[in-house]
Amino acid sequence: MRQFIRTILLAGLTLPALAQSNAIKITHDEAQKRVSVTVDGKPFTAYIYPGPTVLKKPVLYPIMSAGGNFITRGWPLDPRPGERIDHPHHVGMWFNYGDVNGHDFWNNSTAIGPEHKGPFGTIVHTGVKTMKNGNGQGELVVTADWLDKDGKVMLQETTTYQFQAGANNRAINRISTLKAADKDVVFKDNKEGMIALRMARQLEQPSTKPEVFTDAQGVATKVPALNNEGVTGLYHTSAGVEGDAVWGTRAEWTKLTGKLGNESVSVVLMDHPKNVGYPTYWHARGYGLFAANPLAPSVFTDGKAPAMNYTLPAGQSVTFRHRLLIQSGDVSDANLAKLNKW
Repeated sequence: MRQFIRTILLAGLTLPALAQSNAIKITHDEAQKRVSVTVDGKPFTAYIYPGPTVLKKPVLYPIMSAGGNFITRGWPLDPRPGERIDHPHHVGMWFNYGDVNGHDFWNNSTAIGPEHKGPFGTIVHTGVKTMKNGNGQGELVVTADWLDKDGKVMLQETTTYQFQAGANNRAINRISTLKAADKDVVFKDNKEGMIALRMARQLEQPSTKPEVFTDAQGVATKVPALNNEGVTGLYHTSAGVEGDAVWGTRAEWTKLTGKLGNESVSVVLMDHPKNVGYPTYWHARGYGLFAANPLAPSVFTDGKAPAMNYTLPAGQSVTFRHRLLIQSGDVSDANLAKLNKW
């Protein structure tokens, strides 16, 4: 965490992380199944685990900028006017995958239709291990089980969330370790993955026509064209690719810029050099899905690259590291290149 803050300071961002303001407090409400994260008493985000009757995985929801604006979509948990109401499994910021030993963890939701055949996997929260408050920084460690269709544990997950706050910034490191249970676990090449956010309507890219998107099971979802008033999003990657062309390309990071009311923001998702498949492929859609998926090279290249079909042997572990930066205003490519060395 110290190196994380030091790197941001060296990159020229104004982050008074060690001042007596920007105090991060983490509070666990077991009855509400919610761990709230605040900065100087104001909401930043929350780790929520309401259980499979509400959500099929724990998520961070909502996530807010330093200016107090939602960067994540409200629907289906807390709908806001003008939002899209597609893909009910897109909630906040999450981590899962579309084909784990044949189980679909991505599309599973309480609103799943008969057109989705499954089998589906479910991620169930199992505990809060530690919580640490601090000025400009805080940390939460949680555990979860990835269950197959019969409720048997396939993977045990331990995730560390490192929260950071400055006057004009918010940041989250998500460090996720997956341990295979008593059988090998195969992550078959599948575009539905892996770390993802569903963005607020204002951060979508303007769209002038309806779209139809098909998932890995061949199920189509219609995404209608909506009123573009106030819709200002634009993707830009470390490789210099922009807009809709970002989908299926590889890059160390992708930046989504836009305006939330009067606040200009840059939302940056960063891959880590130690991650499997680095630099990741981007499963980023103009309608608000912002995802990084390192495990499906054959899918994202239409078969030009060989399938990875990443296999985690029984009893072995793998760790994925990702960083989310929310900067009020713009952040240059040069500064992001420095920030990505962590």
